[in-house]
Amino acid sequence: MSRRAPFVPDGVPVLSRGRHRSSRKGACFMEMASFLAGERWSDHPECTHPVLATLARCVNDMLDETHRQRLVMMIPEVVGLNPDDPRVTTALVLTTARAALPVAAEERQNVMALAILNAEGILAEQDGRAHGQLSRASRAALTTAPAAERWARIHLARMGFNTAAVRPANAAKVVALAVDGIARACVDDPEERLVKLLRDGIDVVATFAPLAPEPVSVTWATPASTPVAPETTPQAGSLTR
Repeated sequence: MSRRAPFVPDGVPVLSRGRHRSSRKGACFMEMASFLAGERWSDHPECTHPVLATLARCVNDMLDETHRQRLVMMIPEVVGLNPDDPRVTTALVLTTARAALPVAAEERQNVMALAILNAEGILAEQDGRAHGQLSRASRAALTTAPAAERWARIHLARMGFNTAAVRPANAAKVVALAVDGIARACVDDPEERLVKLLRDGIDVVATFAPLAPEPVSVTWATPASTPVAPETTPQAGSLTR
């Protein structure tokens, strides 16, 4: 039985997979963001943090039409969401690796566990905290794959924390691998998980965005009233508009 195409109200953009040369060929999540931002048509706009943009592109391409259309309402939220806090990249690595580790194939779990432990250590340094204290979310994810956690801890004991792994270009690779791992996972709801992952990623980045400035209070002077001449009734036969 064929799947019915999702109903899309008039005026709502229809997202599709891949890169498009122009809006006439279709649009992906980030291309629509570039349009809303008033930038040149691109799936790599400057208005969005590059690692978050990678997450959005990957999720967009891994969803079917029905689930992909649910992303539309998130597009305006990534326009202008590009904080320069160095912790953003680390936090996105953590968010995506935590989501992937419990469901990814065994051969990918080692990478996800290592990404979590490495990012936790680096984030502790960035926050000025002592190493060794895992967040509750990371602890819960690692508990699902004890063998992968053991392998990752042995690797870290030998090599130490790798700050290069959370630089944007390398972090984007971890994010893409995590999305692919979820998409290929043997679970009932991989696409629901991907939609939630993008939602979580946007929310995480938003916590590092500077607060909007308080609106400036302006007191307008009241203009002096001027007498208004009474309107004259047009005579019969005169032209009116």
